[in-house]
Amino acid sequence: MYKIGDKIVYAIHGAGTIVDIQEIDILGNVENYFILKLPINDIQVSIPESELGTSKIRPVISKEEGEEVLKILKEDRTAMSDNWGKRYRENLEQLKTGDIFETAEIVRNLTLLNEEKALSASEKKMLNNAKRIMVSELLIAETISKEEAEKWIK
Repeated sequence: MYKIGDKIVYAIHGAGTIVDIQEIDILGNVENYFILKLPINDIQVSIPESELGTSKIRPVISKEEGEEVLKILKEDRTAMSDNWGKRYRENLEQLKTGDIFETAEIVRNLTLLNEEKALSASEKKMLNNAKRIMVSELLIAETISKEEAEKWIK
């Protein structure tokens, strides 16, 4: 089980550090919530204890695995659907897995595609979210510095 100080990834939100555990009553349902502080934009997310055993939560990658993520970002774009709606749905499913390597592929592919032609508003939002998720984990894994993280986000 996780404890205060552990560094974890919460799929769709990114990586952070557990800063508190609180018992919260929501409509008569009392449950422990792990308070996760994300390094990007100083956001806090409450995670119900019942979700900790799911695939949505995992430990942060190692610094070495972070180096592998950076290598993925330098590779050529992989094949994607030409239909932006289908591409969006496929990327969203990848993002929901919480897999950092798949998130890096999304960042790489959408960034390169954006250089060729303008992305839809939905895909731009997805790219920014995927970047934030990826950068938060690379920052916590100490693969990149706070300054590098800020550059990535901008």
